[in-house]
Amino acid sequence: MEVILKRTIDGLGIPGDVVRVADGYARNYLLPMDFAVHATERNQRHFEHQKRVIDQQETKDREYAREIAAQIVGVTCHLTRRAGENDRLFGSVTAADIVESIRETANLELDRRVIDLSEPIRELGVFTVNVKLHADVSTELRVVVEREE
Repeated sequence: MEVILKRTIDGLGIPGDVVRVADGYARNYLLPMDFAVHATERNQRHFEHQKRVIDQQETKDREYAREIAAQIVGVTCHLTRRAGENDRLFGSVTAADIVESIRETANLELDRRVIDLSEPIRELGVFTVNVKLHADVSTELRVVVEREE
């Protein structure tokens, strides 16, 4: 039986692929789990339309991410925190703190998940943080952590 995949199936294909599978596999697993649909002419046209719509939305998202990245390039986040000996912070600077600082300084609304911190910042200094706005668009942000007086 030929089916059109709606999701990525390991060893079978990616969404939109027309694949030939055993009748039982299609009837008992792929179709009931909504992982695929029958490969009719109508369904193929529908998937082609869906691909075009998704591609257009992806292009819009990428362009929007590039605009935001251009605005972030010149921004430096200044954060003040209490610190002890050897410039170690009492607490840490997290992605949420950095997003709040961007909101205040550049008037940009970002999600904390776009800030790529492998671990929170725990000391005073100047840091470069990667901001991943889209799969194809990322930029760097300068974060300055200063001692609170």
